[in-house]
Amino acid sequence: MKRILQLLSALCLLGSTCLWLQTGANRGWTKTSLPIKTLDTVTGIEGIEYQRKFQPGVDFLGAALGGSALLAGLSLFFRKNNEPTKT
Repeated sequence: MKRILQLLSALCLLGSTCLWLQTGANRGWTKTSLPIKTLDTVTGIEGIEYQRKFQPGVDFLGAALGGSALLAGLSLFFRKNNEPTKT
């Protein structure tokens, strides 16, 4: 059980870091929509449209780090069974 929790902790940390890096490594808060500047073809006025896109931020990364630390901490409560082998 100890080894399983440690592996889950490592996978959680590695997976969330890879996801954060893959989606743009946003160093701000998590965003669910991104502003995109558009130009009106008739009037020439710039406007802002919002595109729906999930971009995890450092709060996502911090929560994943906390969850990973919790799993690693839980693994400390389990002992490794060192029973002598019978011949």
